[in-house]
Amino acid sequence: MANNKIALVTGGSRGLGKDMALNLAKKGIDVILTYHSKKDEALAVVAEIEKNGQKAAALQANTADVKSFEGFFTAVSSILKDKFNTDRFDFLVNNAGIGIYALFSETTEEQFDDLLNVQYKGVFFFTQKALPLIADGGGIVNISSGLARFSFPGYAAYAAMKGAIETLTRYQAKELGGRKIRANVVAPGAIETDFGGGAVRDNAEVNKFIASVTALGRVGLPDDIGGVVVFLCTDDAKWINGQRIEVSGGMNL
Repeated sequence: MANNKIALVTGGSRGLGKDMALNLAKKGIDVILTYHSKKDEALAVVAEIEKNGQKAAALQANTADVKSFEGFFTAVSSILKDKFNTDRFDFLVNNAGIGIYALFSETTEEQFDDLLNVQYKGVFFFTQKALPLIADGGGIVNISSGLARFSFPGYAAYAAMKGAIETLTRYQAKELGGRKIRANVVAPGAIETDFGGGAVRDNAEVNKFIASVTALGRVGLPDDIGGVVVFLCTDDAKWINGQRIEVSGGMNL
């Protein structure tokens, strides 16, 4: 079983990332997940994956701190060797993110920079630093948002960063094609998680409104997303490259 594929999922301790990690494991893919501060939650995900027969590990990472990435990937190299008996992983899922709600006219430079560092700059350089460890024939899945296609007031900076990620993904697909590494975007619609303070999950009016503009008539749940990410990490998706897959139940069609 040493030949299992391995996926690295950032922000894998909770919410969408947790669901992605668990779904990857169900498909027989081993998982390295990162967490920012919630170590106990991350280790609980690892334990659940290992209980079901896959290998897993958790590493702390601050995806906003570019200077920390070299040390982080040194740690990844060690864990690949010690725990997975290999020197490469196959799939990188750039899921870690933060949500800041602020109208365009009121967004501060600090809010902008916080979003930029996590949602765009961090993803750009984290992926760059990961390249030597990604196996040829592997894949990158970048997480965007439905908000890059449709607009809700209060998400100008966040959505603009996600638009940048979608453009970056096409360039990754083009430039990494020589190594047969695919790069694709999964763009969730509004999902019931604790993301951005949990407004979609906890505010009944917001929840009802989103359901009303969604063709399938409800708000998304974490387990609506994980399976699509997993699909992109399988041979079933081997000819999908440079694409954006929106997983929103048909929001704002």
